Amino acid sequence: MQGRLSAWLVKHGLVHRSLGFDYQGIETLQIKPEDWHSIAVILYVYGYNYLRCQCAYDVAPGGLLASVYHLTRIEYGIDQPEEVCIKVFVPRKNPRIPSIFWVWKSADFQERESYDMLGISYDNHPRLKRILMPESWIGWPLRKDYIAPNFYEIQDAH
Repeated sequence: MQGRLSAWLVKHGLVHRSLGFDYQGIETLQIKPEDWHSIAVILYVYGYNYLRCQCAYDVAPGGLLASVYHLTRIEYGIDQPEEVCIKVFVPRKNPRIPSIFWVWKSADFQERESYDMLGISYDNHPRLKRILMPESWIGWPLRKDYIAPNFYEIQDAH
């Protein structure tokens, strides 16, 4: 089933893939990394003026990484604002996504955290550096294939 935004994007020839709706009825779309910046600008102009959340996750061990954006259309006098969820999937070998900092300034710390924890590089981000881990930290702690340095599991502890 195609949602309202997906139909609008198709009408205007913008490439995407509909991933259906979540349990709250929020439309979810997949956008290719190379198309993400231009579609983000279009969505902002279309009225999605609020970045509610940006996060990232490891889809599967050795598989893709995903950067997720929850956008909302905030308008005066509207009780139920329109929302959309955008997912951008990238390979773990060279995970690069255009930063949307210049579209929604609230992406600043959120993109930095996704970089710090999963190693997704957000191109053209003005301050892309670690935010939670020390700069000397090696690796990306939230990747499913991450092995903590100097970690020894205690067996049969009583």
